[in-house]
Amino acid sequence: MDVPASATKSLRVAVLADSDTRWKWGALTAQRITPAAAEVRLDGYLLRGRATPTARQLQEVGVRADSLSEVTGVEFLHAMSQEPYDILVLALVGGAVQAMLHGLRSAWGTGPRPVVVTGYVGVVYEKLADGLLLRHGADLVLANSRHDADRFRAVYEGVGADASSVTEVALPFLGGAPYSGEHEPYTVVFAAQPSVPDNRRDRTYLLDRLIRHARTHPEREVLLKLRSKPGEHTTHIEELPYQKLVQGKDVPDNFRLVYGHMGEVLDRTDLLVTVSSTAALEALHRRVPTVVLTDLGVRETLGNHHFTGSGCLASWDRLDAGHRPAPDEEWVARQGVATDGSYETAFDTARERIATLLDRAGGLPPLTPYYTPETAPGYLPGILARHHLGPDGAPLPGAPTADKAPGPVRQIVRRAARGAYRHGVQRVAPVIRRMGEL
Repeated sequence: MDVPASATKSLRVAVLADSDTRWKWGALTAQRITPAAAEVRLDGYLLRGRATPTARQLQEVGVRADSLSEVTGVEFLHAMSQEPYDILVLALVGGAVQAMLHGLRSAWGTGPRPVVVTGYVGVVYEKLADGLLLRHGADLVLANSRHDADRFRAVYEGVGADASSVTEVALPFLGGAPYSGEHEPYTVVFAAQPSVPDNRRDRTYLLDRLIRHARTHPEREVLLKLRSKPGEHTTHIEELPYQKLVQGKDVPDNFRLVYGHMGEVLDRTDLLVTVSSTAALEALHRRVPTVVLTDLGVRETLGNHHFTGSGCLASWDRLDAGHRPAPDEEWVARQGVATDGSYETAFDTARERIATLLDRAGGLPPLTPYYTPETAPGYLPGILARHHLGPDGAPLPGAPTADKAPGPVRQIVRRAARGAYRHGVQRVAPVIRRMGEL
């Protein structure tokens, strides 16, 4: 059998990400979708913004790149016009993906370009149509499960957009040893989320119930797994970190706060508890008993509605009484969790499609997003302007470029401004909100 040329040559891959979780998804996706026999150089670009990951967050993610740089959107477009890449992964929020697609179309014109890939970090439980149409125009829009692939195609076909880019894969960070039985001590882990729930009352309730569970079961180790430290941001803004909510509370000796790589925490987990975190899918992949809480209701705003039919929904009362969940195997299979050993082949279709596109004679045509100044004249210009791009995708006058890099003083000011923004989000904004409720 003939082997495509792209399967044996060296490949240059770029990933643009706007948070620690999206960098993790983008970099691991890049590793999963490149042909196995290829020698790959991975260059990482971090989009400058409120959630730009810190050095500690990058180290915790544990994904290494051959180069890593922080850029604005316009600086990134300038780099893409100068550097020849084979594959580009856009691991961004939807609006940023759309802006980069139009910016790249303008930067590349009809010349050679890489295969462009995008997708979602985890469970898609809100803004399905909005997020999908903002990602339309990439060569591959990755769906993390059969369930998502069906929904994605339905949205694209429903608006008359080309749905051929939708490609079923799986979450790229699943893995680890399968659960083999209870640890000593039995360990319960609550996977916290930065914005779910989004208010002090509900977050305090969940914290108090976790502490109560630790008191009810002194023989167990109860861990609160945190995503970021105060002052850091991840994909979503965390206005009320659990680290601050726990201050002053009387906690038992078997209750602890932990950070670190989720996979390493799951290595010692006997029961994973969450509201709707993607960590639930990681745990289910490894057959770790998993509970999605119903205490605050099963609601779209919480994202736990995604788990209806999973067999994992339960309350703290049931957990305190010793409940052990049993996941529905059919539901698990449709969610791309791949507990049946099929995970290693989950990316085969994506790899084959990319190899075909790389070998395409005459190169690839210009990117063609669904949104254009004609189809969305009241929506698209605002999205592009937020990234200093005009309606045609070209940088607006005065936008910073790579050949006008900020000097040391400006870099210090930027870091200070980012710190002030995060302080405002986590300290000042909640106070103002409480004052407004008086």
